[in-house]
Amino acid sequence: MAGRLANKRIIITGAADNIGKEAAALFVAEGARVVIGDINEQKGRATASELGANAHFLRVDLVEEAAIREFIEAGVAWLGGLDALCQNAGVQIAGNIADFNIELWDQMFAVNARAQFLGAKYAVPHMRKAGKGSIVNMASAAGVRGAPGLVGYSASKGASVLFGNALARELAAENIRVNTICPGWVDTSFNQPAIDRMGGRAVQAELVKREVPLQRQGHPREIAPLYVYLASDESSFMTGQALIIDGGVHN
Repeated sequence: MAGRLANKRIIITGAADNIGKEAAALFVAEGARVVIGDINEQKGRATASELGANAHFLRVDLVEEAAIREFIEAGVAWLGGLDALCQNAGVQIAGNIADFNIELWDQMFAVNARAQFLGAKYAVPHMRKAGKGSIVNMASAAGVRGAPGLVGYSASKGASVLFGNALARELAAENIRVNTICPGWVDTSFNQPAIDRMGGRAVQAELVKREVPLQRQGHPREIAPLYVYLASDESSFMTGQALIIDGGVHN
């Protein structure tokens, strides 16, 4: 039986671990061929190996434009075309504004915002050849409503949200859709900087219980299916959306 993503050709960044790894596994399970991009070569290759012949790993450093261009071109060559680009990679650095420095600020904008622009820049021509496509960007609920101690992170994710909205309008006439996923608290290693700043997991657990209506964190397996929906033709009438999945905080 054909899956929801049968014959789809998908590139996903930041898929060596956490939400991205869950999404890549679902892509393959639903019939897609997938190129996994990550800076962590050991974990990335292990993930691709776990997923079998329909997954391929390519190392990419998302702070370098040439590296992103070469990654997209190599990914498209392996896939034989491109139907969906899922830009899941991100970086989180916590800290008070007075103690923050420009290098950390620039690092987050380079990965969380600029890399999404560059990925789309080099992917769109291949989607035009296919006559349609889907770009799915990872932002954060912090990009919709900023979080204290995460000013730089919130700003970079807010840039991602508005980038997706604007790009969706720009590409709609070409049947290339752009949507953004905005998770809240998800139980992954990615959130460790924020947890450390708060004073540890016990403090974070109390905050989650107090502020999240469902009184718990999400799990990567609860976020990854949204990637499948947005990469598939099931979402063919959806573009320009920032989809918040945070246990009810934003309602």
